[in-house]
Amino acid sequence: MRKPLHELGDLQREVMEIVWDHGEAGVHTVRAALAERQGGREPAYTTVLSVLQKLEKAGWLGHRKDGRSHVYSARAPRDRVERSALGKFVERVFHGDRLVAFQHLLEDEELTDADLESLRAMIDARRGERAP
Repeated sequence: MRKPLHELGDLQREVMEIVWDHGEAGVHTVRAALAERQGGREPAYTTVLSVLQKLEKAGWLGHRKDGRSHVYSARAPRDRVERSALGKFVERVFHGDRLVAFQHLLEDEELTDADLESLRAMIDARRGERAP
């Protein structure tokens, strides 16, 4: 069983985000993406390789060979991992009460009118999916 997403280190989570964004990625792709995200400083090849290998050993990534290189891909799609992490969080913090969790999100003062309209549209769409 792999660690939950929130238990990964910052660099590991960032590498996962890059792999998810690219669909699959080798060490050079990940290094370039990290450099772009971190203001131009490219991490060492061995650092990135080590993170990719650890994520693979932990069950987050798989790889295929491309010549002498390995190309890594996520073993689970991002949305499934996020949904699972959110479900565990709601269970742990709100004792599984999704309505209370949603209420706290709605009370967030940083939500803009556009955010609230987007939420309304999502709720309306979800209702439409349930209509007979």
